[in-house]
Order: sequence, then C-alpha cells, then structure tokens
Amino acid sequence: MELRKDPITRSWVMTGDEAADGGPPAVTACRFCPDSPDPTQVIAALPTAVGWSARSQVHPAPLYHIEGEPDRRADGIYDRMRSVGAHEVLVENPVHDRHLWMASDDEIGMFLRLAAERILDLKRDPRIKYVCLFKDFGPGAGQEFAHPTSQLTATLFVPRRVLYELRAGREYFNSKERCVFCDILSQEERQSARLIEAHGDYVALGPYAPRVPYETWILPCNHEASFERTGLSKPGLRVNLAALLRRTLQRVRSITEGFHLVLHTSPNSLHPSKSLGYWKTIDDDYHWHIEIMPVLATKAKSYTFKEVYYSPVSSETAVKHLREAKIDG
Repeated sequence: MELRKDPITRSWVMTGDEAADGGPPAVTACRFCPDSPDPTQVIAALPTAVGWSARSQVHPAPLYHIEGEPDRRADGIYDRMRSVGAHEVLVENPVHDRHLWMASDDEIGMFLRLAAERILDLKRDPRIKYVCLFKDFGPGAGQEFAHPTSQLTATLFVPRRVLYELRAGREYFNSKERCVFCDILSQEERQSARLIEAHGDYVALGPYAPRVPYETWILPCNHEASFERTGLSKPGLRVNLAALLRRTLQRVRSITEGFHLVLHTSPNSLHPSKSLGYWKTIDDDYHWHIEIMPVLATKAKSYTFKEVYYSPVSSETAVKHLREAKIDG
C-alpha cells in the first residue's frame, strides 16, 4: 500500500493491491481483553490497583508504519510516498462489552487522558504532521472490533477536512480577530435552537449546516486549539467532557446504533511547517472539537457534487429529538 496525492483536491489517498486474505488474522479470543492469549504489542497503559483502565496497542493490520522514511517522490505531475506514520488501537475499557455510553465518567476520563498522552507523544516525532482519533461503531460504520475501541492514526500530512477548517479559521481571525468556533458557540448559546446540552465547560450542539441527519459537535466553551493540552492540564474539565460525551452518545444511539466519531485537534505545532502558514496563528484561530456523524439508513438523493451534502432532518428538529431522548445519569 502507498499514498498518492490527487493534484486537483490535494487529498492523499491510500491505495494498492491488498493481499487476498487482507486484514488481521482470525483469532478465536478477543485480542484486546486483559487475558487475551494473542494480544498485539502494548504501547502504553493507564494502571489501576487491579490492572489497567485503558491502553494503547499496535493495530493488528496497521495502515501506517512508524519505521522507515516516506520516500516522497514525483510520478510525472503526481506525488507519492510510503505510508509512514503510526496506527494504534485505543482500548477504551478492559471490560469486553462496556462501551463509552455505558462506562462510568471516571473510566471515560481515563480513556480521554490516554488519548491526550498518545497524541502528544506521537507529535514529538518531527515527521508527524497530524494525529487523528476516531471511532467507528456499528456494521454500517465499518466497525472493526467487538471490544470497545477507538483508533489513532498519525500521518505525515494534514487531512483535507482539517485543512479546510484551518484555512477558514485563519481567514476569519484575520478579518475579525476572533475565533470562528467561539463565535459559533456564542450564537448557538444565545439562540439555543441547536443547543443539545451544556455540561460544565463543554457544549453539545447540532451544527447549522449538518452533513448528515443528527450530526452533533462537542466543543469546549473556553478557547483551546489543542485537545491534548486540555486533556493533560485540566483533569476536572476532562471529567465534565467524559459525562457530556457519554450522555451525547446515549442520545445519538436513541436515534441509530451506528456512528462515526472524530476528534479535530490542532496539527503538530511542536514542529511547525516551514511552508504553510496555518501553524503561525493556530493557538488563536483554531478550536478543538469532536464531531459525531450518525449512520442512518435513509433514502438516497442524487446530487451533482459529492461535496454538497444532503440531510433530510434539519438541525433544529434533530436537536429537539436528541434533547428529548431518555438517557442514564
């Protein structure tokens, strides 16, 4: 497998001819349970008196490999490079069926702390430009493992969606000297039509222009570009985020089982790019947040450009349903 760059969209695409038996080898026992006879390499763990609360393991079939050099080179007008980076599985809980929406706030807080530690550690590598935390749950979302897990990928490029946010944030800040995400928060709090819930210093809301029905964002009320700084310096806030994340996932799952969850945090400002300007003002113009994209079976609609999304449920209606959902605690 290798990475190839689309010269039109400037997106990196992983492609290649996968082996016929592609994917991790079949195992009879869960490789992420504490007593697994076939665990993958453990990178880090948060210990408890009786074991561990969350831990990071090498993905059994990683898309990115930490070893070697990217060997970025031209192929005529195109660019290509080896898939150098990192790919980890974050085991959210040692209990095989205790998912984030079922776990205690302390357990979720420990998982968030581990995520922050792993993101910061990976960013210490000067080759790494971005670290992405994501979770796919449900058959329609491409869930890989039955055990409660999320995944981390560290790449030598910034994903296109994040680049869009960085450019928009910088342009908005240059024009108004304010963070666009902070202004969104202020307006949503004033209007309250798309505000799902506030908990401590965190807010869950439905975005004004959702890409899919019931799309939900979680943001810190206080401006901060880097999730890992929040996760490692403010343990009290981490507990509040844990509670809101648990409650929000319960609300989403009252609508549908499957979802994609992605953490959007700042790129690697420990080793800023020498050619791009997005890192220079990032602490002022970017705002980390979590995006949750529910997976619903809806009637397909045709459209001209795939970048024009279709959501048959407005944010206001979606938020009303999510507010009314029955949740625990």
